[in-house]
Amino acid sequence: MPESVTRVQPKYLVIGEILRPHGVRGELRTRVLTDYPETFHDLERVYIGKTADDRHPRQHQLKHVRFNKDYALLSLDGIRDRNDADPLRKGIVMMDVADAAPLEQGEYYLYQLIGLKVRSDEQVIGVIREVLQTGANDVYVVASDTYGELLLPAHDETIVDIDFEAELVTMRLPKGLLPEN
Repeated sequence: MPESVTRVQPKYLVIGEILRPHGVRGELRTRVLTDYPETFHDLERVYIGKTADDRHPRQHQLKHVRFNKDYALLSLDGIRDRNDADPLRKGIVMMDVADAAPLEQGEYYLYQLIGLKVRSDEQVIGVIREVLQTGANDVYVVASDTYGELLLPAHDETIVDIDFEAELVTMRLPKGLLPEN
């Protein structure tokens, strides 16, 4: 079995990616990367890092947010014009996990899946190392001693159960998805 992953709660959750300055007043055109865009309205501050794994993102007071099509336009304290906004291009917008709204029953954050074992056909086949969001469905990147790295589609037809207490995801995988050993 692949070595286990230490499961830790991150300090920040990714909620957006800055695409470019918007206009001349320092607004930031931001791709929304959360299923709950209304979260932006509840925040007093955001954190901007170079990557999603940035351990020391810079804190910014969120002055105002408005939406234009599928994008959030953020106004941050101290970002007064296009010249101030331009260095933030390609920045990752995060929120403190403590500011996240409580989840409904049966909901979970993707980071909570990292390190869970995956079982199919009554055998544990590996450990989730990463979750890719492809648009159509999520894909679990699973490290397996038997099969190497696996990319497993995660949707209603393949996920049977997720048991966080047992740290186990039970899946029903289509025939032929697992390589022959």
